Amino acid sequence: MRRALGILVPVLVFGALALVPQAAWTTRGLFESELNAPGTLQVLGLMLVFGGVALSYDLLFGFTGLLSFGHALPFAIGVYLFAIALTKWEWGFWPAILATLAIGLLVPVVLGSVSLRVGGIAFAMVTLAFAQAGNVLVHKNPDNLTGGEEGLALAYERLPQELVGVFNTKNLYWIALGYLVAVAAIAWWATASSPGRVWQAIRENERRVEVLGLRPFSYKLLVFVLASFLATAGGIVWVLLIGNATPEVTTANLTLGLLVMVVIGGTGTKWGAILGGMLYTFLDLRLPSFVDNEQVRDLPGVLRTPLSEPLFVLGTLFILIVFFLPGGIVGLRHRGLRLLESRVRPAEPASPAAAEPEANA
Repeated sequence: MRRALGILVPVLVFGALALVPQAAWTTRGLFESELNAPGTLQVLGLMLVFGGVALSYDLLFGFTGLLSFGHALPFAIGVYLFAIALTKWEWGFWPAILATLAIGLLVPVVLGSVSLRVGGIAFAMVTLAFAQAGNVLVHKNPDNLTGGEEGLALAYERLPQELVGVFNTKNLYWIALGYLVAVAAIAWWATASSPGRVWQAIRENERRVEVLGLRPFSYKLLVFVLASFLATAGGIVWVLLIGNATPEVTTANLTLGLLVMVVIGGTGTKWGAILGGMLYTFLDLRLPSFVDNEQVRDLPGVLRTPLSEPLFVLGTLFILIVFFLPGGIVGLRHRGLRLLESRVRPAEPASPAAAEPEANA
């Protein structure tokens, strides 16, 4: 039954998400227009993309215990390399995608071979250094390729016509949904495989894995390459949705955002990173409009000032989840199941030893 539900629930959820562009429902309080409006579909597409990217980061942090501060680098490779190949080098759509994915597979092999020689906070600092090097390279704008602080807009004439224009936003939404489905399928299959079980053993006790005769370095390099490759693919989908590459994707703030997404949803779970990534992205994009309303403006100054800052609201939410929901959003389900089992479980019959005094009486 559990295996059947484990297959049926994702099919129903992703099937419902696939029908969103056909639903002209009003979404008062959540979005500014109907559910199938181009602006709403773009926001939903970004939520799906970061749900997948957060899941790729959870492979490192949640399932293997590798705290990386440089996951923005493979994502930025997908964003900038695809944009440069399409716009500056004037490549075709599919050659640009294939070349970007190939580089997104080779670069993590090199960087992971260096970064994984150390562990713990040293590993986090090395990955951060690589990501900062990428940020500096983008701002230096070598050969006028990256556009510097202004970024780089995509050459729309080299994109398929089905992906150009606001009326084709639904196609970009479906691409984002396809990306999330692919990442989820790969991540769930990988974590259930033999290497996936070794990843989780490394998270619990790496020294014990060595004692068993396994080489943790090889398994950590495998998950590092897989997570980075999935993030690179997410960068391609992101730049298709946004339409231009911006240097914000190269900063450490993106990696910290991914860490927050995973913690909010629940580390090391199937659905946690996806839910956390979608919720965080929704709040990050929609909070400015929520806090800029009459109800907030009419509050006293001591409340109006902090509540009018989206980052303050988002940070407060993160702190509350960490304190009161240490297992993240997914932890609510486990707590609910335990509470339900405790109420449904029948009372245990009294033992013969306890019943004997009553019989004698």
